[in-house]
Amino acid sequence: MFHCFYPTYDAENVYGIDFGKVYEKGYRGLIFDIDNTLVGHDAPADARATALLKSLMDRNFCVCLLSNNHGLRVHSFNARIGAVEICDAQKPSGKGYLRAVDAMGLPKEKILAFGDQLFTDIWGANRAGIDSALVRRLYPQETRLIWLKRRLEKIVFIFYNRYRKKHESSL
Repeated sequence: MFHCFYPTYDAENVYGIDFGKVYEKGYRGLIFDIDNTLVGHDAPADARATALLKSLMDRNFCVCLLSNNHGLRVHSFNARIGAVEICDAQKPSGKGYLRAVDAMGLPKEKILAFGDQLFTDIWGANRAGIDSALVRRLYPQETRLIWLKRRLEKIVFIFYNRYRKKHESSL
C-alpha cells in the first residue's frame, strides 16, 4: 500500500554507515540531502559533515548534495567540500534526482540516495528509480510543515516496520 515510500535501506544516521560495504554492494555515487541528514536544519557544513563527504570522495565515490533549498544555501554548504550540487530539486519529484544522475555520469543502479524524510527524499529517489536509504533525523527541532509530515510518516512507518521484518534493509 505505501511501498512507494519504503527505502531500500535504513540506518541510524549517515555517520555510522560502513561505506566500505556500500562500495562492495556496487554503489559508486552517493546523493545526500543536507538538512537533518548531514547537519541540523539550516546549519553550515560542520567538521563532521565535511570530513565524511571528503573521505567518501577520496574513496572514489561521486558525491552529490541534492536539496530543495535555494542555491545560496547549497553553495555555501558545499564551498569547502566540492561535491556535485543540485539545488531547488523540487523533491519529491524525481527530476532533481535525474539531474543528479546526469551530473554524476553514473547509471542509476550505481547510485544510492540518503535522506531523513519519507515524503520528500525517499519518495523522490524511488520515483526516479534510484535506491534509497532512510536515516533518522539528526535534530528534533523542525519547521511546522516538516513536523506535520513527520506525523503522517508515523502511519507509513507502521506498515514499513512490518515489511522490514521480512526484508533485511539495514546498512
